[in-house]
Amino acid sequence: MTVEEIAKRISVDPKVCFGKPCIRGTRIWVSLVLDNLAAGTPHEKILAEYPGLTEADILASLAYAAEMTRERHVDLLPESA
Repeated sequence: MTVEEIAKRISVDPKVCFGKPCIRGTRIWVSLVLDNLAAGTPHEKILAEYPGLTEADILASLAYAAEMTRERHVDLLPESA
């Protein structure tokens, strides 16, 4: 997934959730999605518990995490930009 594709799904806005990365248009933190995945929660259960999420959002969360582990900063524009 490219940075542009990630940016369509993930937003980082200092006015929303203290600037934590969130699924765009929601207040669901990327870290919440990742915590669930790390705990072994199946995608289907995550999607059932958070109806606003899609499979693409889960994959974007994983891609965002992968980018962050490459020791580079991923600039995602706030929604207002």
